[in-house]
Amino acid sequence: MKTTINKVLFVLSLFFVFTSCDDKEIITLNSDANTVVTLSTNSVVLTGDTASEEAVTVSWTEPDFGFEAATTYRILMDVSGGDFSNPQTISIGNAYSKTFLVQELNSRAINLGLEPDMESSIDIIVETRLSEQTTMQSNLVTLAVTPYSAVLDLSTTWGVVGSATPNGWDGPDVPFYQSSTAGVYVAYTTLIDGLVKFRENNDWTNNYGDDGADGTLEAGGADIPVTAGTYKITFNINALTYTLEAYSWGVVGDATPNGWDGPDINLEYDPTSDQWRALATLTDGLIKFRQNNDWGTNYGDDGVDGTLELNGSDISVTAGNYLITVNFNDLTYTLEEVDFWGVVGSATPNGWDGPDVELSLDYTSDGAVWYNDNVDLVDGLIKFRANNDWGVNYGDDGADGSLESGGADINVTAGNYSISINLTELTYTLTQN
Repeated sequence: MKTTINKVLFVLSLFFVFTSCDDKEIITLNSDANTVVTLSTNSVVLTGDTASEEAVTVSWTEPDFGFEAATTYRILMDVSGGDFSNPQTISIGNAYSKTFLVQELNSRAINLGLEPDMESSIDIIVETRLSEQTTMQSNLVTLAVTPYSAVLDLSTTWGVVGSATPNGWDGPDVPFYQSSTAGVYVAYTTLIDGLVKFRENNDWTNNYGDDGADGTLEAGGADIPVTAGTYKITFNINALTYTLEAYSWGVVGDATPNGWDGPDINLEYDPTSDQWRALATLTDGLIKFRQNNDWGTNYGDDGVDGTLELNGSDISVTAGNYLITVNFNDLTYTLEEVDFWGVVGSATPNGWDGPDVELSLDYTSDGAVWYNDNVDLVDGLIKFRANNDWGVNYGDDGADGSLESGGADINVTAGNYSISINLTELTYTLTQN
C-alpha cells in the first residue's frame, strides 16, 4: 500500500492566508508529514475463552504538518495483499492508539473472510484526516491472526406462543435462547395485547402456563395475559418460574431519524454472537445507546475508542448507512459502513422507482447474505440493488439463479415469497411460501 497524501490536494499546496492590515502570512502544508504505525505484537491467536482480554494495540505517531491542525484518525484493515477497496474501518477520533479486545479483533477478522482456526494475515494502515477531502495514509503493518468461530449456538427447543406473539397460536414460536445459567432461557420479543404460553418444539405435547397468575408455571396451565410492549422473557425450567420485563435497546441522537426525543432506532438481539445489532441510516451528528427509550440507562463513549461508559459522552458519526453492533457483555460497539440491499421492480409494491423492499442481513454470513421471508409480489419483474439506487444492481441474464451486474430483469409470478441473495456467490433464491 502506498504511503501517500491525496496528491491532487497537495499539488494545490494547501495554504491558509491570514491578513493583518497589508501583511499576509502563507502557511504551507508539509508534504513530508506522515504517521508511523506500530503494533504491540506481530502475531495473535484468538480464542473464545479470552474474548474480553486485550489482543493487540495499534499505535501511531502524530504527523508534523508544519502548523497546528485538527486531525482525526481511522484504522483500516484488509486481508494481506488486498487493495483496501472494502476494508474494515474503525473511527478513532483524535487518539494515537487503539487497543483491540480479542472479541472485537476476531469480529473484524471474520468479517474480512479469514477462516476460523487457521493463521492468516491482516494488513493495517492508519488514515489521517484533515478534512473530508484531505487524507493521508500511513505505512502498512501486517498482523498474523488466528481467529475463532464467533457463531454461537444458543438455540433451545423452547419458545413463546400465543395470540400476543407475531405468529399467533399456530406459530412458529418466538424462540428462547440459552442464558449463562443452565436451564434458564431468555426470549426478546415485541408483543401485542393478548395471551402467551411456553411450549417445546412448536408443539403442544409439552407446554406450560400459569394457573395462579403468580409467576410459577404448571404443565398445561392457563394462558398468560400480557399487554403490548417489547419484552425480555425469562423462563426457568429448573424452578418452573418466569418473568416478563419491559426491555429494549436502541440508538438515539440528532444523527437518527427521530432525534434526541426518539423513538429510538431499535437494536435487534443476535443470538449467534450474543450481541445487539441494527441496520441504520444516520446523518452527520451524535448518537448514544439507551435502554427502553429512556435516559435512565444510557451509554456513550468517553474515550472515542469503541468502548462504552454509563452516561458517557455523545458519539460523533458522519452520514451513511451503517451496521451497528453493540456488545453489552464487554461494553464495546462498532459502526461499520455497509450497503443496504433491496428488491425493486414492477412486481414490488413501489414499482421501479422504489423505495425498494428491504432485505435483512444474515449476521452469520460476513455481510454476504441478505434476505426477506415475507415479500408480496405481483406478476412482473424484479432486480436487486444497493441503497435504493441504480449505481449497483444485479439481474439474471440466464434465468438460472445466478446474478450478473446490471443483468436482465427477473420474471416472477404473483405470490408471497422468501427471497435471499448471496453477494459472495452471486446467487439468489425465490421460494414461494
